[in-house]
Amino acid sequence: MSVVVFDIGNVLVQWDPRPAFRHIFSTDSEIDAFLERTDFFARNLRADRGERFGTLAGEIPDPRDRAAFRDYVDRYAMTVRDPIEGTWRLLERLRRRGHEIHAITNWSAETWPIGLTLHPRLQEAFGITIVSGKVGLTKPDRRIFDLFCHRAGLRHGDCLFIDDSAANVDGARAAGLDAHCFTTPEALEADLVQRELL
Repeated sequence: MSVVVFDIGNVLVQWDPRPAFRHIFSTDSEIDAFLERTDFFARNLRADRGERFGTLAGEIPDPRDRAAFRDYVDRYAMTVRDPIEGTWRLLERLRRRGHEIHAITNWSAETWPIGLTLHPRLQEAFGITIVSGKVGLTKPDRRIFDLFCHRAGLRHGDCLFIDDSAANVDGARAAGLDAHCFTTPEALEADLVQRELL
């Protein structure tokens, strides 16, 4: 195995939607209630498949909630400010060892350019980057892993996929990739050393 494929959100870049709504709600518990009643994470996943946030906002009956959801893109930069430097260091060590480095991310095509502006390393870190919102497929759908392997000219079994979502890890394994469920850079490093990739 010589190819390492990274997820990005909460593996290389922290993502938390709450800061985008702190100008409206006083507490995180109020934000969490808003996220729940607007079914935020399900709608966000639809955006990751290519739908527009403005269209998704139009489905929300309460006008205040609808406006807050619609403004999410304008405040998106607040949600992805911080890189996870420990994982970036591991990525660079893998590159120095000669491993191919690629990425598959569930990320809206609408917000992806904001991520690139905030974290320019994302533009040059990977050989192949599959952005779900651009291809209309999200993890853990097997087809996104098949598409990646086709574009990269790789066999599924040549790839180690790293993702913080257990469902996405299971999807990768079902597609024939090996996978690591990310929790911390330290745990990832230990696994990479055990696999003799580092």
